[in-house]
Amino acid sequence: MTDRDAPEHLLDALFARLERVRAAVLMLDYDGTLAPFRVDPSQARPYPGITEILDAIMQQGRTRLVLVSGRRATEVPPLLGTRRRPEVWGSHGWERLHPSGALTIEPAPQVALEALVEASASADAAQRLGARIERKPSSVALHWRGVSEERIGKLRSLVEPAWTSLCDRAPLALLEFDGGVELRVAGRSKGDAVLTVLSEFEADVPMAFLGDDVTDEDAFIALRGKGLGVLVRAEHRPTAAQAWLRPPEELAGFLQRWRRACEGRR
Repeated sequence: MTDRDAPEHLLDALFARLERVRAAVLMLDYDGTLAPFRVDPSQARPYPGITEILDAIMQQGRTRLVLVSGRRATEVPPLLGTRRRPEVWGSHGWERLHPSGALTIEPAPQVALEALVEASASADAAQRLGARIERKPSSVALHWRGVSEERIGKLRSLVEPAWTSLCDRAPLALLEFDGGVELRVAGRSKGDAVLTVLSEFEADVPMAFLGDDVTDEDAFIALRGKGLGVLVRAEHRPTAAQAWLRPPEELAGFLQRWRRACEGRR
């Protein structure tokens, strides 16, 4: 049995359970998972057909669909484009946008927020080298997608020493993601979002989380023993996820199979 074949029994077991139950939870990262990365993140639309499948899953009424993203929570629904509003956790678990439109933001320590203001100011020079600065309620991110390797090295040397120093003074963590680095308030992650959602269901409800980036690893770990973590990525990498799908075809196939499994039980 190959590495690619090994998780098939896990997928089969998941979909078999879906056919027998009345409720399920499907949690999904957005960028890199449902949508390909773009230099301009406002252009990161889902792979063809994904929006329609997710709409069909929500229409069935048996699956709680939850997006868990590093983006601001309010950015996700317009990009996703579904007719029904999903639940969205944004800023790596610091924001929760309910389908009703109600938004809650976890308060961060004042000392951390003050340090983020300082970090944002120190990163302004990076924009002249082609980087993009993203300011969120609990983090500052430096994006260099589309920038040359030479300039990425300059960007790192310009920003990382100052941001690392801030981590010694405030409850912050400097983390890499696919296409940049982020200085984030410590204490919450995508794993916390997953655990909160899980706590609102009985333990025997089928659950899955699909993600691509190293920032999704906390979610995969949080789901261990409770549901299925699925890496969605063109190339495999070391991960706590138990299964691997290549987008967009295998991703679409997984979602279609989820939809079909939920058709049999009302």
